[in-house]
Amino acid sequence: MKKIAFLSMDSLEDFFVYDDLLIEPFAKVGYTIDTVSWRNADFDFSDYESVIVRSPWDYQQAPDAFMACLERIDSQTQLINPLALMQWNLDKRYLRDLDAQQVAVLPTVWLEDYEHDTLVSAFSEFNSDEIVIKPCISANADDTFRLTREALAAQQDLLAGVFSKRSAMVQPFVTSVVEKGEVSLFYFAGELSHAILKTPKQGDFRVQEEHGGSLSVISPDASILESAELALHAMPTDYLYARVDLLQHNGQWCIIELELIEPSLYFNLDERSPQCFVSAYLRYMSSKKE
Repeated sequence: MKKIAFLSMDSLEDFFVYDDLLIEPFAKVGYTIDTVSWRNADFDFSDYESVIVRSPWDYQQAPDAFMACLERIDSQTQLINPLALMQWNLDKRYLRDLDAQQVAVLPTVWLEDYEHDTLVSAFSEFNSDEIVIKPCISANADDTFRLTREALAAQQDLLAGVFSKRSAMVQPFVTSVVEKGEVSLFYFAGELSHAILKTPKQGDFRVQEEHGGSLSVISPDASILESAELALHAMPTDYLYARVDLLQHNGQWCIIELELIEPSLYFNLDERSPQCFVSAYLRYMSSKKE
């Protein structure tokens, strides 16, 4: 049997994880799966055919150490997704690259340090009653704030502490996230596997399951597919897996994130998707040998 490692974290106790659904279809084509924490600095991955980054959902707490881990793995075996793609995707300023290639993204103000006056002016710049600020390196909606003008004034000291000397992004709050939800499309080695709609619980705007969000399978229309595939074509390298997250803003589907490092792929929502992933893996690895 060949061996694959799934890169994870020390404890997944507070998270919904569905990667175990890959074990059986991988076994049928001759692979065993081991799950290893990225914080295990002494682990030798050289006996594995590949390491697939799956659920290191605390990497944002130590991004430099995480990238050093990926570089070490890349020196030992095939790292998936490719190191260069994950280096590009780690910092959400990659959205500027998409914008430069005419991919529709949400309007964004970029900060390198906390600037209260810039946040105040963002309401007028976006013509919005609410804004959202979050770190450029983030996951799981950590340190994400939805702000009215009043909330900004009241939380100024808190925000200054969170974002001092820390790059951040400021965007208008898009009401469609609570009115319609957020769409995610899942592509494996260039082919669409499945798509879902994520809606937040009543009174919240975060769509993650961990925050009470609801999920359902959808069939994306042509406009969603067009926006997603424009973004995929703008990426700097190929990929095994990509999750494209979109919101509708001013009548247009905009990319809010390309998840290329450790996205949940929601294999539980589409019974075909685990086999789609395994088949894509075989195609992807074959292409690396050509």
